[in-house]
Amino acid sequence: MTLVRSSDTLALINLTDQALRVRAVAAASTYATDDLVQVLLAYMTTGSIKGARTSERTLAAYALTVRDFVPWAQHNGVQLLRPGRRDGGRYIAHLQTRPSAGRGKTGTLSAATIAQYVAGARALYRALRWAGATEAQPFEDAHVPPDPTPGIVKNPPYLSEIDAVLPHCDPPLGALLLLCAHAGLRITEALNVRLTDIQGIQLTVHGKGGKDRRVPLGRRVRAALHELSPVSAEGHFFTWNYHQAKYRMRKAFTAAGHGESWRGFHAARKHSGTRLYRATKDFTRVGLFLGHSSVDTTRRYVAMEDNDVQNEVEDF
Repeated sequence: MTLVRSSDTLALINLTDQALRVRAVAAASTYATDDLVQVLLAYMTTGSIKGARTSERTLAAYALTVRDFVPWAQHNGVQLLRPGRRDGGRYIAHLQTRPSAGRGKTGTLSAATIAQYVAGARALYRALRWAGATEAQPFEDAHVPPDPTPGIVKNPPYLSEIDAVLPHCDPPLGALLLLCAHAGLRITEALNVRLTDIQGIQLTVHGKGGKDRRVPLGRRVRAALHELSPVSAEGHFFTWNYHQAKYRMRKAFTAAGHGESWRGFHAARKHSGTRLYRATKDFTRVGLFLGHSSVDTTRRYVAMEDNDVQNEVEDF
C-alpha cells in the first residue's frame, strides 16, 4: 500500500492547539478510523523523532495498525481516550491468537508482526498525547513476548541460490540482486540507486533516516551496473516499486528451480553480511558496510558456521 501525506494531514498540522485537540477528541470518541490515521500521520510528520523523514513504509505500517486497533477497541468496549490499564495487554493477547492471513502462511501471527502492530498502537497514543486529546498510555507496561527462534534461523541468508538465479535475470534484475547480495543494500536503497551515486569503485547509498554511507563495489556489481543505462531524468537505474521488483525476482527464483527458497530481499542482504563476516571476522566492519547503527543488529544478519571455534578450543 502506498501512503501519501495528504492535504488532510497538512491541514491538521496547521491547526491551532485547541482546534487540533477538538478534532482528535472527536475522532477518538467516535472511533473515526480515517481521522485517527490522519492524526497519526500529522504527528509522525511533525512530532516524532524522524519527523518528515519518516519513511512511507513506516507510515503505511502504522496506519495499518490504526485500521486494525480502532475497530478492535470499539468491538471490545475500549474507550480510546480512557482505556483501562489492561487494555494494551488485551490487544496483544488478541494478536497472539489471531490466525495469520499471509499468503501461504499458517498458524498465528509471528512475533515480529505482533511487535509491529504494537509499535503502531503506541505511536497512535503518542499522537493523541501530542494532539492534547489524552494522557493515556495503555501500552506502556504491555510487553510483546520475544520470538524464541532467532531471525537468522527463521530467515537465513541465501547461499548458492544467488549464483543459480543470476542467469535467469535480465540485466536490471541481475544488478538489483547483486546490489542486495554483494553490496549489502536494502531493497529500497537499491531501487533508488542513481548513476551519480557511483564514484569509481564506490557507491554513495542513501539509507534509512536520511543517513548516507559509502559502500565499496565488487567487480561483479560494477560490471552489472556498467551494463545499465539510466531510465529517468534523475539518473535512476530502476523504475520498479518494491512489489514490482519482488514479483520479478520471485519469477527468476522459480525459473532457476529455487521457487521454494524465495525468502525476500532481506535474505540477500544477509548473504552479503554473512560472507563479509566470514572473510573479516569483524562485526564492526560488517555493521558499517550494512549501515547498521548497532553491532547487535549486525549479529542478526550473520549466519555462524557450525563449530566455528573448533580450532581455537582444540588445545584448551
